Amino acid sequence: MRVSTDNKADDFVLYGLDFLNNLFKNYKPLDFSVRFWEGTTWGLCQEKKPNFVLVIKHPGALRRMFLKGDQLSLGEAFIYDDFDVEGDIEASFRIAEHLASKSLRMTERIRLGRQLLRFPIGGQLPMRESAAHPRGRLHSQKRDAEAVTYHYNIPSKFFSLWLDREMSYSCGYFQSPKDSLDDAQAKKIDYVCRKLRLNAGELLLDIGCGWGTTILHAVKKFGVRALGITLSAPQAEWANERIREAGLEKLCRVEVADYRDMNDWGRFNKIVSIGMVEHVGLRKLTDYFRRAYALLQPQGLFLNHGITQKPGQNLLPGPSFIDHYVFPDGELLPISNTLRSAEKSGFEVWDVEALQQHYSLTLRHWLRRLEDAHSEALKLIDETTFRIWKLFMAGSAFQFSKGFLNVHQTLLAKTKQGESGLPLTRADWYV
Repeated sequence: MRVSTDNKADDFVLYGLDFLNNLFKNYKPLDFSVRFWEGTTWGLCQEKKPNFVLVIKHPGALRRMFLKGDQLSLGEAFIYDDFDVEGDIEASFRIAEHLASKSLRMTERIRLGRQLLRFPIGGQLPMRESAAHPRGRLHSQKRDAEAVTYHYNIPSKFFSLWLDREMSYSCGYFQSPKDSLDDAQAKKIDYVCRKLRLNAGELLLDIGCGWGTTILHAVKKFGVRALGITLSAPQAEWANERIREAGLEKLCRVEVADYRDMNDWGRFNKIVSIGMVEHVGLRKLTDYFRRAYALLQPQGLFLNHGITQKPGQNLLPGPSFIDHYVFPDGELLPISNTLRSAEKSGFEVWDVEALQQHYSLTLRHWLRRLEDAHSEALKLIDETTFRIWKLFMAGSAFQFSKGFLNVHQTLLAKTKQGESGLPLTRADWYV
């Protein structure tokens, strides 16, 4: 380990060096360095290039980053510019993994806490003006609408800067890591449609349809009629404009609606939901599948695509950064909860496929595209919001790559007297 200073380090820098030596004494391999506000560096020798550099912006930054020991404090210190990351920001999440794995004795915790209290608070604390503050009963329709509005209360053009050309806001389907994002997303949408075995003239419902990507593809290639629903008015407006431009108004449309309000909308041959179940919540999960079951005709199919989490897998304890700044009220559940709730609702589980690696690749594409579009993004959002999305993408890519998170496509059948109407094999999925 090497410590270098251009001038005599002040007391706060010395405190910082002492704290880092204690916090990372068992961190291996030491693949990063730290640079303090006045130029002092800690970490790798200058002869070896670090994977990333933590840039500490002011004397109070370390206190804000580590005193509470939770992911929210560390995330807020980043988005409010107490520190920055130069280089591979995804690799920097190994620090959080290291902290979560440390089993510190009480004496060690007290010693580290006392070291951090020697630093100044560092000016006025952020007021969390960018954070979500949903109100009302958890997963009530009113609160869910408020949570979705928070997430999509950003111009759709911002999403278009880093999503693929068809605006698919979920993982792609890669045949090779070298595939482009556009190709991977096109393959994913077509793969979903083939899993549902869509036929001309069938009626398709897309719950949480985003900007209409899936229904547009299903109508154009498979000849179905389609309805998409979303709680986001800007998404619905964008999607319906795409539908008008394609001249498909008579075959599909997007409505601002909650799936719980669809009692009188008739029955559908097929239902798809991509990236929406994460917002349902454990207490409402069985109700969600029961509603989908009721909306299907006999021998109908429901493809549910959602992010899942292994039990007990959290990078750091405490309040969630994503819950406060990205997806308020989102709940990532083990796949076992999904399957159990689907079966309790009457569905037969016909197929389950994990796409964990595909989401890691997708997120890395999104992150690179977002970073490349920094100047364009700042015409639409502020720097804090940009840093929120950058941190969210990098952290999510890390968690998928490490297996903390997964994503599963589950094909569910509403059988008729025990008959699904499905062929014996999946061979037609892979044409």
